[in-house]
Amino acid sequence: MTEPLKNVLGAQVRDLRLARRLSQEGLAEELGVSTRYLAGIERGERNLTLDSVDALAEQLGVEAQALVVRQ
Repeated sequence: MTEPLKNVLGAQVRDLRLARRLSQEGLAEELGVSTRYLAGIERGERNLTLDSVDALAEQLGVEAQALVVRQ
């Protein structure tokens, strides 16, 4: 079974944030969200409507990443 898209997204957000040497507080402020909300995204706890993307990808017979990654 593949990793849920929201977990993949969370890991990507965290990696990009760290690569840019931003704190959660700094990035959350830039995005206009709370630090707690951003932490939830990074942990894959926030839905962000990605469950719908997973369902659509399953229906299309592709990995969910194929729907969100520019080819």
